[in-house]
Amino acid sequence: MSNPSNLKYTESHEWVKTEADGSITIGITQHAQELLGDMVFVESPEIGLKVNAKEECAVVESVKAAADVYAPVAGTITGFNEALNDAPEKINEAPFDTWIFKMKPDNAADVAALMDAAAYQKHVDSEAH
Repeated sequence: MSNPSNLKYTESHEWVKTEADGSITIGITQHAQELLGDMVFVESPEIGLKVNAKEECAVVESVKAAADVYAPVAGTITGFNEALNDAPEKINEAPFDTWIFKMKPDNAADVAALMDAAAYQKHVDSEAH
């Protein structure tokens, strides 16, 4: 599966979608969910929490491991995908359609500076070797 070109990406395998109002929606990539395996639980970040870039703010747990989900940029957590409480496997079924949390970034330029799909694919390929 290719990485959607309308998204930005982080080295820690989060995808980031910029919304019309300037907020961002975050999930984990196809690559990340393949590494983790079947999701069994998603821990919600604290709504209203101010976080720094690369700060842990949520946890996904699979049958294999637990992994932190990081804030791609500095900002404030504004929402959590409540549907994941009952169906964490949605991340496995459609990782690029299943968001985990939303943020209001402190600086939109920080989002623009994240990796594009091509750069992220190079990053994934370099990890495989």
